[in-house]
Amino acid sequence: MIDFEHVGKRYGGRFEALANIDFRVRRGEMVFLTGHSGAGKSSLLRLIMRLERPSRGRVLVAGHDIARLHASQVPFYRRQIGVVFQDHQLLFDRSIYHNVALPLDIQGVEPREAARRVRAALDKVGLLHREKALPIELSGGEQQRVGIARAVVNKPSLLLADEPTGNLDPQLSADIMTLFEDFNRIGTTVMIASHDLALIARLHHRILRLRDGRLVADEVAA
Repeated sequence: MIDFEHVGKRYGGRFEALANIDFRVRRGEMVFLTGHSGAGKSSLLRLIMRLERPSRGRVLVAGHDIARLHASQVPFYRRQIGVVFQDHQLLFDRSIYHNVALPLDIQGVEPREAARRVRAALDKVGLLHREKALPIELSGGEQQRVGIARAVVNKPSLLLADEPTGNLDPQLSADIMTLFEDFNRIGTTVMIASHDLALIARLHHRILRLRDGRLVADEVAA
């Protein structure tokens, strides 16, 4: 599903964010990406999202070298990926329903079909009963669930998350990770960048560890 082949990323011609990264994530796998602040986690995710291009090496997703995508192909490619951010990035002047519907609105999905998908996504994250609420009326954990619903409303084959539990207490963090595992069980490939080593270790999935832009470990928590 995801292949990094000798990937390096340099910014401004000097700062090397990633150096000689090699790994493969199989379709349907759930993987954690961890490392200290500045280790290169976000840069790696940005490469997969095609927000950046590698300075050297290749990033392949579903067998395609995504750096070679024509500009006109990039929006379609990104629609195949769900992305969850630490800060939710919700629109606070819109209801929960309309926040989740936003990707479908942009694509021009027919309203009846969009409503079906939005309510199915909200149901999966346990917030169908709050569809008319505004984000400000929800807790931090609930806001993150809305972000997850929005990320999966397109039924993406790949789900990426950048520190999705960074602002949550331990119990809410565990609940959010359970949601990601639920989506992984139905075949979605999941990659999560997180610094919460204690939580990651309890989940027994594969862990890619970065240090100073280099992949220093590829292991499964015992």
